[in-house]
Amino acid sequence: MPMKFMPKIGMPMGALAMLILRVLRSGSLHGYAIAQRIHVLSSDVLQVEEGALYPALQKMLLKGWVTSEWGISETNRKVRFYSLTAVGRKQLEVELSEYDRVTEAIRTVLRTA
Repeated sequence: MPMKFMPKIGMPMGALAMLILRVLRSGSLHGYAIAQRIHVLSSDVLQVEEGALYPALQKMLLKGWVTSEWGISETNRKVRFYSLTAVGRKQLEVELSEYDRVTEAIRTVLRTA
């Protein structure tokens, strides 16, 4: 039986920041590890591209949601580790609340249309 081609599923608009913040809630990680964690936790459905990840992290740094410091990765490379700030924790709650509100609105339309 031939394997079916699985189309690449894009990241839903606005979800990347929420996912990064949620992953960092468990502890500091470098960029590649953040992308890998999201990929693994989503059962290989979500894939974060470098071209989206690093600009998102830079915006979060500027907003004070995360901090960063240089360190050495498990592969002995110099990398930037990102950590969630108190402001970032509050923003995560805002993001999760908004996600729940939008998801419920979509469910309502699907049920009643």
